Amino acid sequence: MISSDYVGNTPLIKLSNNLYGKLESVNPGGSIKDRPVKYILDHAIENKLIKASDTIVEATSGNTGVSLAMLCAERGYNCLIIMPSDMSRERKELIKFFGAGLIEVDAGDFDSAIELKDKLVKERGYFPLNQFSSELNIQCHYETTYRELMIHLEYDLQLDPLDKLSAFIAGTGTGGTLMGVKKGFDEDFKVDAPKIVAVEPTESPVMSGGKKGLHGIQGIGDGSKFLVDLDKVDEIMTISTLEAKTRAMKLAREHGILVGISAGANVLASERWIEKNKPTGVVFTILCDRGERYFSCF
Repeated sequence: MISSDYVGNTPLIKLSNNLYGKLESVNPGGSIKDRPVKYILDHAIENKLIKASDTIVEATSGNTGVSLAMLCAERGYNCLIIMPSDMSRERKELIKFFGAGLIEVDAGDFDSAIELKDKLVKERGYFPLNQFSSELNIQCHYETTYRELMIHLEYDLQLDPLDKLSAFIAGTGTGGTLMGVKKGFDEDFKVDAPKIVAVEPTESPVMSGGKKGLHGIQGIGDGSKFLVDLDKVDEIMTISTLEAKTRAMKLAREHGILVGISAGANVLASERWIEKNKPTGVVFTILCDRGERYFSCF
């Protein structure tokens, strides 16, 4: 067995009577991004798109970079990560600790990171993961994250999945998680489908029709909708960086759950949605990653 064999099948944590969070911090690379990175790499290997010692390149806010660096080290590929300079020091150190190269662009400038990634693919023949545009990202979360949520409902919570799920609420970086879960809802729920609620930073409310801005909720609000189809989103909620950090700290100090800032945003948005809508069923959200990679940000 190798470490990537343990990606997925993460536990469900009860946060309140209605709210449950999927604890993605227990993945080998410490975040939910292990899922699409493994899925896309497996697809590339199976279809002979990459070979040993090839260089794989990706633009990322950090967690995908950590996951890709880990999996490249495991499987014998070279790895190059391009990320904005304002991402946490811990994320950068993790990427380099796994032996990957790191190029930093201006703070918050994901467009430049993606442009540089595309240039290197064209000029040097590197293999791109393409998390921001690949349909494999959505398919991964449909096959893994969504299916696991349904199993949790039926077997762990002893609830009817088609009757007792009210909403899925999560922040969007690439949009892969949200759209993968939505794909499952569209197939399995013929009427009264659970709500899909997207969470984005107050400081960068792009999906809400506002302007891109700098914020500190790393992993979401990367300046574009990317894979998100807004026609498939029922509601958009905004959470500020300060609110997300405060909620993440409370999760540690009141629940003993050490997760990152985006998880704080997800939990707070879910709590506000529950308070407003008084659902009869449960609400699922994502506890995206480990809290240790943000200590320098608090």
